[in-house]
Amino acid sequence: MTTPAAPLRHPGIDRLKAWVTLLVVFHHAAITYGGPGGWFWRERSSNESPTAEAFGIFCAVNQAWFMGMFFLIAGAYVPGALQRKGSAGFLRDRVIRLGIPLVVFGWLLGPVTVALAQTPRGTAFTDTLLWAWRSGRFFPGPLWFATALLAMSAVAALRHTLRPSALQSRPFPSNTVLLAAALACGTLAFALRLVWPVGTSVWGLQFGYFASYMILFAAGMAAAEQGWWLAVPPAAARTWRRVAWCALPLLLLAFAPLPMGDPMGGVSLAAAVYAFWEPFVAWGIVLTLLVHAQARTAPSGRFGAALARRAFAIYVIHPPVLVAVALAGRELAWPALLKFALTGSLACALCFLLAGLLLRVPGVGRVL
Repeated sequence: MTTPAAPLRHPGIDRLKAWVTLLVVFHHAAITYGGPGGWFWRERSSNESPTAEAFGIFCAVNQAWFMGMFFLIAGAYVPGALQRKGSAGFLRDRVIRLGIPLVVFGWLLGPVTVALAQTPRGTAFTDTLLWAWRSGRFFPGPLWFATALLAMSAVAALRHTLRPSALQSRPFPSNTVLLAAALACGTLAFALRLVWPVGTSVWGLQFGYFASYMILFAAGMAAAEQGWWLAVPPAAARTWRRVAWCALPLLLLAFAPLPMGDPMGGVSLAAAVYAFWEPFVAWGIVLTLLVHAQARTAPSGRFGAALARRAFAIYVIHPPVLVAVALAGRELAWPALLKFALTGSLACALCFLLAGLLLRVPGVGRVL
């Protein structure tokens, strides 16, 4: 029995993508004020304070699932796009929708963000900007996502060219299959981190996190091809939500000051715990959010529709906006948690407004 590919749009999924995009902004705000990870501007470095530890947990839990969710959703729309456009048309569209934002960020918004971040160190904005352009430096920033998605899309198009997939209706994967996928993801993450520990960047890509990205992208494609996209059983989500709650405390074990080795990579117990912890938490969060989203079939209200339409534009422009907002308040001697909340909120609001203006520019809507 054949089944149609995933629908072009779904209100619940559109809203989910939009809110996860805002979470990305807050994630980077947390790094700004003491959370772990790489970012253009850090007002406070990571330390062992309770606030920094809270930011660390927040960032680690986010990292386990939120970018993977984007890859899952992107993968779900690939089979239908390949059917409608063919491999060449699909890739042409991906180059426009992903390649152009990547180039614009790498050569313009990235250097602007770096230049902003250097101003507190006494370097003039224009000096840094000119240095970046003259040196030919390319700053992909969070548009590494576009690079990765372009690569995965190219593989999907090649697969479609060599052996087009029949859209065959199948039931939602059993818990045994989901468990096997989680174990495979943890094993692959552990192996990748032997070569590229967490924090190691190659062309802006942290391959140590790519196990879940690749598996979830493939899962999205399979969901669309097999007819279970937007048909996640609530019982499966409940089961994996319980698993996630049970797994969450193991994060503290992985990063505890015990003789367990480096959790970021290498042959160590801590690295194994962290690598396997991620998918068991991710599956619970992702399935829970999908069940919530698939039930929201009513059209979005005016604000929700605007936020959904502007989500990718917000993702692209948020680095310079967030850095500018953080720099504007750097002299305020306020608690880090308060600055995190205010900076993240103000950056989201400004990005929403700027994205709306940007999308009014002729031709921009075709890209973003």
